[in-house]
Amino acid sequence: MKQISTFLAAFLLVIFISCNNGPAKEETKSAPDSTAATKAPAAPVFQSYIVTILQHKVKDFGKWLPLYEGHDSARKASGLTEIALGRGLDDNNEVTVAFKTDDVQKAKDFTKSPDLKAAMQKGGVVSPPTISFIKVVRDDNSPIETKDRLMIAHHVKDYDTWLKVYDGEGKETRAANGLVDRGLARGVDDPNTVYVLFAVTDLAKAKARASSPELKKLMTDAGVDGPPAICFYKLVK
Repeated sequence: MKQISTFLAAFLLVIFISCNNGPAKEETKSAPDSTAATKAPAAPVFQSYIVTILQHKVKDFGKWLPLYEGHDSARKASGLTEIALGRGLDDNNEVTVAFKTDDVQKAKDFTKSPDLKAAMQKGGVVSPPTISFIKVVRDDNSPIETKDRLMIAHHVKDYDTWLKVYDGEGKETRAANGLVDRGLARGVDDPNTVYVLFAVTDLAKAKARASSPELKKLMTDAGVDGPPAICFYKLVK
């Protein structure tokens, strides 16, 4: 009888231990996957947008700037929002301004308006303005220390052919020549007019590259069929 009692006690002890261990194992199995919970969200899809670029020379940048800023309400009424303002590196009275554009036709009407012409005359604009309407198809607006910029505009025979050569050159080659890719755009009225924007990390290298036989050959291979417009400037806003 004593042996039976001892056996029964041992049996009950095993049951007790088993019951206490069971739920703990099940909780371990049902624990959420921490890797799935911390999965990074997908990167947002880039949306192209329209920009109006205005370039001209002024008598005195310091006198022109406050008059330009005072005309901001008229620009905004036409759907133009300033996104960049630069001064020429070789002539700091040469001005380049870029505006994000809500409505191309409104922007075109504004650039032809007597109001803008009067504002330019008052501000001391001394050259006919160059006005470009472009569609941005690549844009890198990540922070970068340098404020120097290079914008190249040229016409190509075929955009896809040009793009293949441009991408084949590679960002690394351009970076080795003091140029960091910042943007790529096509003309609104002529999609075969291409605009390329770079941040300049080494001005001497960038200028040498811009006038080099290697770049000239690359442009020829890419189907550039006209002289490029090259503009070096420094961002002030």
